[in-house]
Amino acid sequence: MEIISTSKGIGGQLTEFRKLVTDSRKITFIGTVGFCTPFAELMAFVLRGTDKEMVFLPDLRSDDARLIVPSSHGMQLGDKADPSADTVVLLGGLAMPKIGVEPEKMKELVNEVLRDADKKLVIGVCFQSMLINCKWPGSIDFDYIIDADLTNEVKEL
Repeated sequence: MEIISTSKGIGGQLTEFRKLVTDSRKITFIGTVGFCTPFAELMAFVLRGTDKEMVFLPDLRSDDARLIVPSSHGMQLGDKADPSADTVVLLGGLAMPKIGVEPEKMKELVNEVLRDADKKLVIGVCFQSMLINCKWPGSIDFDYIIDADLTNEVKEL
């Protein structure tokens, strides 16, 4: 695994993501309900105003895929959608051991979502190397992983 760029903060993470999906036409984000949903909406926000179609698929439930649509409150989940795409973004919450998603099952889903695409792109987005530490690159053929690290400070005033 080779580091091809570095950046700081959530803005840097979003900029790197936007660069990677420049040629994508339809992006399906796959993540856990609740924890990953806001991250998919945040990443979709930097693509608002483009002609890219974006979908959120919860866990392994392709029949419950929803469009990600702009609203007056940012990006939100909309109507049911076909999850097939040319780009899949796997969110790190899926790899957390307590969630219980097996990477082999996810690989099957990724292959299904990308089945009809001419050019395919698989991106992982995680914090604290979750996808890497849980050995998902050994099961899933990622093109890129955006790995962020968070530092938190609680300050008493």
